[in-house]
Amino acid sequence: MFPIGPFHKHFPTNNASSSSSLISQDQNCISWLNNHKPKSVVYVSFGSVASITEAEFLEIAWGLVNSNYPFLWVVRPGLILGHEWIEPLPNDFIENLESRGYIVKWAPQQEILAHQAIGSFWTHNGWNSTLESICEGVPMICMPCFTDQKVNARYVSHVWRIGLQLENGMERGEIERIIRKVMEDNIEGNEIRDRALKFKEEAKVCLEQGGSSCSSLERLVAHILSLETFTFEAS
Repeated sequence: MFPIGPFHKHFPTNNASSSSSLISQDQNCISWLNNHKPKSVVYVSFGSVASITEAEFLEIAWGLVNSNYPFLWVVRPGLILGHEWIEPLPNDFIENLESRGYIVKWAPQQEILAHQAIGSFWTHNGWNSTLESICEGVPMICMPCFTDQKVNARYVSHVWRIGLQLENGMERGEIERIIRKVMEDNIEGNEIRDRALKFKEEAKVCLEQGGSSCSSLERLVAHILSLETFTFEAS
């Protein structure tokens, strides 16, 4: 085994062409983030595959609003079962948000997580998202959907303790409670933030010359070069 990640830190993230999604990234969200205080914004994204019901979508929306923290929410087309985009929201929902919320179809996630305004990441805990959050020292709110995401979320919330998991389903009161616990100046929130920053530093060190990831990559290259070369002749 050659543990050689996280490699995404070696590639630029401030370019829309770096996205693997077919949905265009909304770069305006970075300008929106620039107008907010450090560690004040909740970033919400559930990846490119997960789906939620209309009822769950509305509970998330009101939980975010009721938390009174600014939020940047990625709602990709098709996320809400039976709807194209954000049609289930009340007619005046967006207007009443003013500067407290920003909803986009897709966003430059690595650039967002590296932004000083981000205070937490509400995620489905896909491995890429989990690793990107760790590398930027951003505490996580965990909402795994399937397969390895549940294991990842368990590690984040119970083993590494760099985030919290929604334990009682997607109910607006529970959502508000978890957001406040992660974002506010309290003992548990402070400890989570401190551990998240420690993980960020450890990830940074492992990629440096002489670090564990860098050394593993060198061993992998040496191993590949040591393998015999086979020549196949066409019959």
